Amino acid sequence: MKKIIIDNRLTPAFLLGLILCMGLFSCDEYPNAYKHTDGIPEVLYVRTTDAASADSLLDGAFMDNVVCLVGNNLRSVHELYFNDQQAILNTSYITDHTLIVTVPNRIPVDVTDKIYLVAFNGDTVTYDFKTKVPGPVVNSISCEYAPEGSEAVLYGDYFLDDPDIPLEILMAGNLPVTEIRSIEKTQIRFVIPEGAMKGYINVKTLYGTSRSKFQYKDDRGMILDWDNLNANGGWREGKTAEEGGISGKYVVFKGDLDNGDWNEDNFSFNLWGVANGRPEGDFFDASNLSDYLFKFEINILAPWSADGMQIVFTPWSTTAMNSYYGDDSCPRALWIPWATTGSYMTDGWITVTIPMTDFKYTSTGAVISKLNGPGNYGGLSMFVWNGGVNGTKCTTEMWLDNMRVVPVDK
Repeated sequence: MKKIIIDNRLTPAFLLGLILCMGLFSCDEYPNAYKHTDGIPEVLYVRTTDAASADSLLDGAFMDNVVCLVGNNLRSVHELYFNDQQAILNTSYITDHTLIVTVPNRIPVDVTDKIYLVAFNGDTVTYDFKTKVPGPVVNSISCEYAPEGSEAVLYGDYFLDDPDIPLEILMAGNLPVTEIRSIEKTQIRFVIPEGAMKGYINVKTLYGTSRSKFQYKDDRGMILDWDNLNANGGWREGKTAEEGGISGKYVVFKGDLDNGDWNEDNFSFNLWGVANGRPEGDFFDASNLSDYLFKFEINILAPWSADGMQIVFTPWSTTAMNSYYGDDSCPRALWIPWATTGSYMTDGWITVTIPMTDFKYTSTGAVISKLNGPGNYGGLSMFVWNGGVNGTKCTTEMWLDNMRVVPVDK
């Protein structure tokens, strides 16, 4: 096997594993300067580094898990492989009798179910150990409201195809996806099939089946869809259109933006619950914000490069927004995707997801120490202004739809 220089990078997982492992075993005194030993290593067994499972011996582990090899003369190890995938060795976590290592997160090509320990003298010792591949993880989709017949992208991990057991995608109701255009480990491009219904998406691989952490066409906690639920009665109801939408009408933000300028007529809407005739109270149970996500769909048709999207929840009784737009005691979310790239637009509709715990900023981007509690989530305003970032003047157009607060799918 090819020789490498040992990597001495520190990771939190390694540090935790070291502390726990050293507490479980009687190891030699750690030298101030690491010195490798001659001869060949010996592995007696492999343990977890979890103190609560100290008596558990392992015959395999999932990729990216931390394990502790226990044996003799382990400071003679120069290289280590799980199957054909090389692991990173850190001399800070190697003693004569213990070696803490992370199982590589790369899929093995040549599966032998062995660990290979290469000594400094070139000798190789093997130990039977299985590298387990997790089932697929389905985190998100490019657009939760992608229409039937359109291309969408699933994002996650361990999307692994196999010639004998091909990857499958099942929409709600076990409707199969018949057109998969590309498969990568972390994303799948596919066409939404005719008849796709609201609900979870399942991905099946050789290594298992997993359900998505979202629902396709999720309408739970819908606040504004601009068809049946609108912002009538607010200061600005929002200009709406329908052509090119993904679920009926949508609100349009369009015009010029520049640092510090306030284009309120063209880039804002206000939903006041009391003026809109909504039932009194919050849109959702706001007693535990970590249980919820704010979502909406957006299509940005021209480059956006100035000001931030501000999203502000207000009490049901609010009938004016002047005091909230720039009130830095009122926490809000800021969505500014152009801040790292200088400019931003989308290739069609996408879904934006913001944890409710991220409603913690002032209008200029400073963090507010205390989030709003129950009683402050019966109104909603969205507008493009400030955000604490400097960009470049632009003329842009944004279409927005389906503002909703949904529970976190665990």
